[in-house]
Formats: sequence, structure tokens, C-alpha cells
Amino acid sequence: MASVAKSSEIVETPVVPAAGESFVLDHVSWATYESLLADYEDCSNPHFIYDDGKLEIMVLSLAHELPNRLLAQLVLILAEELDIDIVQTGSVTLKRADVKKGFEPDSCFYIGNADAIRGKRAVTLPDDPAPDLVIEVDVTSSSLPRFPIFAAIGVPEVWRYDGETLIFHQLDGVSYRAANASSVFNVLDSHTATRFLETGMTEKSTVWTKSIRKWVRESRNP
Repeated sequence: MASVAKSSEIVETPVVPAAGESFVLDHVSWATYESLLADYEDCSNPHFIYDDGKLEIMVLSLAHELPNRLLAQLVLILAEELDIDIVQTGSVTLKRADVKKGFEPDSCFYIGNADAIRGKRAVTLPDDPAPDLVIEVDVTSSSLPRFPIFAAIGVPEVWRYDGETLIFHQLDGVSYRAANASSVFNVLDSHTATRFLETGMTEKSTVWTKSIRKWVRESRNP
């Protein structure tokens, strides 16, 4: 149980919802948010999303994690085939006390800023750069309300899977615009990425990875 201040009262609330579910608490202090992060520092579940007093607590399910892992693997294969340096940082906590915002992405990667983060044991914003790419899977809840958090943190590109389509969102000033092609991997468009994600759900892993590699090589040398 955790004590969370809500308006003028202290509310006792269970910290962890059921798998695949989430709940939101209002009037949560930054100190309480950081305390929860410390309590669950070595746990992959739950995820905590903080936005200036509003705290969302979310527990991941298999329906969420399968597409997340497939997309992360797709990124790594693309980087290898295109000879792009990359640092995978998973669901590392990204938080900035100065803007009172923080979140744990489903997956994230440093690409253009790989050298800036390589070898570090923690990401300290805003001294360190934000990840170049964040993946969000919206199977049980929408990540769209979190986009202002991503923008405040300074994430240039977000891949959002809504359960049917993978959509690329690119930071344009203080908000995101949908784009057909990834700015990180310019050979990849939304339709192709969605197709690879769908086939990855049913194909054997070896068949799937070989098909991606074959497609990348053919795309580079038509």
C-alpha cells in the first residue's frame, strides 16, 4: 500500500493494478513519484507516468509486450543491416524535475545520440539527451495523452502501435505530427512496418528475421 495525497486527504491505494490495466491518481507530489520509482527500481512492472501531479500506474500484459518486443527487434535488425550505431535502453525511466514530467517508455533507443549515452549507468535529464526513438504499444490504453510528456522530455520520434497500425510521430516544435516514413530509418514506411509486425506475430522467429533482412537489402539495392 502507498499513501498518496489527494486534495486535503491521504488516500491509501494499492500500488499495482492487475496485468493489462492502469489507473490514474491526481494531486500526487513529485516526491511520492520518485519514492515509487525507488521502490520498483529493479522491477519491469509496473510503469509510472507522471505529468505535473497526475500519476498513471500501468501493468504490462503479454498482449502488450509481444508487439513491443517485436518492434524493438525490428529496430535492432534495421540498425544492423543499415550499419547504424545504436544503444538500446529499454524502458529506462526518463524524468525531468524542472518540468515535473516523467515516464517509462515501452522501448527506447539512442541513435544519433548513441555516443552521448554509451557506457553510462543512468540517464540524467536534461544533462543527457532524450532518446532518439521511443516505442509505445497501445493495446489496453492510449499513449496519446502522454505525448505532451514526450515533447517536454524532447523525444524526436515516437512509434505508436494502436493494435492495428504502426504510426510514426515526429516532434515538430512542441507537438507531434504523423509521418508516413521514419526519420530514423528512411527506408521504412508505416505500411511496411505494420506488415512486419503482423507477420512477426505468427511466423517462426528465424523466418521473420530473415525476411526483414532480405527486404532491407533489396530496398538498398533495388
